[in-house]
Amino acid sequence: MGMEVDCTPEDLSKCSYEERCVELGEVKDMRLEAEAVVNDVLFAVTDMRVSHSLSSGLDVAYINVETREGQRYCLELTEAGLRVVGHGFDQVDEGLSSQYHETVYSLLDSLSPGYREAFGNALLQRLERLKQNGQ
Repeated sequence: MGMEVDCTPEDLSKCSYEERCVELGEVKDMRLEAEAVVNDVLFAVTDMRVSHSLSSGLDVAYINVETREGQRYCLELTEAGLRVVGHGFDQVDEGLSSQYHETVYSLLDSLSPGYREAFGNALLQRLERLKQNGQ
């Protein structure tokens, strides 16, 4: 029993990334996921960027983040989620065993009161705008 596909192998370059993942059963490219994570929460931290020093690939990417409190972390992003792997930019401490978080929001919430405050303030501002637009 074969799997139906909308794209032939020759047409793969014309298919969207998401379609290729679904069609071929591939995992998502963690480098792209990492960029999306950074774009989602950059407003609530001092600095955040995908590491270019540590090797990333389809199955793992590393993100450097500095919280509003000035703490620096290196985060690992995999299909299992996000976790702290180092206490500095581009640092992976093999002896560090931290728990995985399903979302970047959960991880930052556990690390940074400043993140919680910034996220809460952004939410309140958005609710105020919605309220004003609704009247």
